[in-house]
Amino acid sequence: MPGVTIEDRISGCFLAGAVGDAIGAHYEGNPPTAGFLVPPSLRVTDDTELTIATCESIVECGSVDPESVANSFLRWFRQRRIHGIGASTQKSLTELDAGGHWAMVGATGERSAGNGAAMRIAPLAFVLDPDRESDRQAIRDVCRITHRNDEAYIGALAILRSIRHVADGNSFDVNFLPVLIDSLPDSRVRDRLIDVRDSSPSLTEYARKFASSGYVVDSVPLSILAAMRSSDLMETIREIVQCGGDTDTIGSMFGHIFGAASGTGALPTEIVNQIDVVSLVRETAATFARTSIAMNNRLQPRHLR
Repeated sequence: MPGVTIEDRISGCFLAGAVGDAIGAHYEGNPPTAGFLVPPSLRVTDDTELTIATCESIVECGSVDPESVANSFLRWFRQRRIHGIGASTQKSLTELDAGGHWAMVGATGERSAGNGAAMRIAPLAFVLDPDRESDRQAIRDVCRITHRNDEAYIGALAILRSIRHVADGNSFDVNFLPVLIDSLPDSRVRDRLIDVRDSSPSLTEYARKFASSGYVVDSVPLSILAAMRSSDLMETIREIVQCGGDTDTIGSMFGHIFGAASGTGALPTEIVNQIDVVSLVRETAATFARTSIAMNNRLQPRHLR
C-alpha cells in the first residue's frame, strides 16, 4: 500500500501475524468447517513467540547471528514462554537446553519438513536480502536451528521473499507468482506453487486438492495464495479456519504478508487489542523497526528507506 511507512509495515506484519496465530490456534487440528466465530480469548502460540524472540536477538546484536537467535529461543524455552511447540522445534530446543550446538540440533529427514522455520522468518525479511549469497546463508542458518531440511528452508524463503516484495510497496497478486517461483530452488514447495499458478484455486479448492497441514509444502503455498486473494484480514482468516488443519501457522504466515503489505490501518483494532501479548508485540515491533532501519542504512542503503 503506497504511503505506508516501513515502521508501520513492520508493526502491521507482526500484529496481523499474531491475529492469525491467536484465532487459528483456537481451531488448530479441526476438520474443515463452515462455522467461524472469533474466540473470546486470543492467545498466541509459538508462531508469534518465536518471531518475537527472533526480533529480540536481532535488536540485541544489531545483526542476524544464528547463535544469538538460538540463545534467544533457549531463553524463552527455559522461561516456559513458548506454547504449542511442534515436534521438530521441541527436539531442537530440548537439545539446546542439554548443551547441543545450534547448527546440529535441528530435525532432519522427511518428517522435519514442517513449517516451524517459515512461521518465524518474518523479521529477517526486513534486514536480509535473499538475492545476496551471504544473506541467504544467514537465512538458511536461522532455519536450521530447528529444521535442517531443504523444504523447510525453501518454504521459509518463499515467505520471506513475499514479505520483502510487499514491504517495498509492490502489489501482491498473481503477477508476482511467476517471479517468486523463478526465485526458488527446485523443490516440492516450488512445484506446489507452480500448481497454484496453473490452477488458480480458491482456498477451499486448494485444501481439498492438497491439504492444509503442517507440512511446509501444504502450508506455505496456501498462506501465499491466501495473501494474494485477500482484501480483508478477518475474512481471509475465516476462510483459512474453514480449511481446517494447521490453522494457526497458516493464519500467522498469511497475516505476516498481509500486515507488511497493508500496515496497521487495515487491521481491526478491537480484535488486535484482545491479543494476550499485544503490548509486547507493539513494543517489539517499534524497537525492531529502529534496528532494521539502522541496519539497512549501514549495510543496504538503497533498501527500505
